[in-house]
Amino acid sequence: MRILLDTCAVIDLMTDYSSLDKSFIDLYDDQENIFYVSAETERELIVAYNNKRLLSKYFKTSVEMLWTIQKYHDIRILPVTDAIMHTYANLCLNETAGHRDPSDHVIISHAITEHLTLLSSDTRFPYYRNQGLDLLEY
Repeated sequence: MRILLDTCAVIDLMTDYSSLDKSFIDLYDDQENIFYVSAETERELIVAYNNKRLLSKYFKTSVEMLWTIQKYHDIRILPVTDAIMHTYANLCLNETAGHRDPSDHVIISHAITEHLTLLSSDTRFPYYRNQGLDLLEY
């Protein structure tokens, strides 16, 4: 299975592996699965590291954090393409739930465009299933 990790899933994987849901661990441990993150997730993590010091107790620099994602966890980084931006432009947003996070919308659009299963714990994501999102919740 080709799985796109949401930003919260990447953070949970890197910081709290032992308390992850069994279904998440089973997916991660299955060698048949290929894990990806959107370049938007990388951007979001760098901004959070630099501005809020998120993950600074785990990593000395944001570069070390990115290296850990790519090399230690063997997660592949996917660029944000024009096709993804077209999906984003046409995405019907979950305004009822106040879901206004543009990074989430890009990540959702990435999963839809690339036909990837999105793994997330965000409770606002199921709304996007009727727009083509294949979502696994943990």
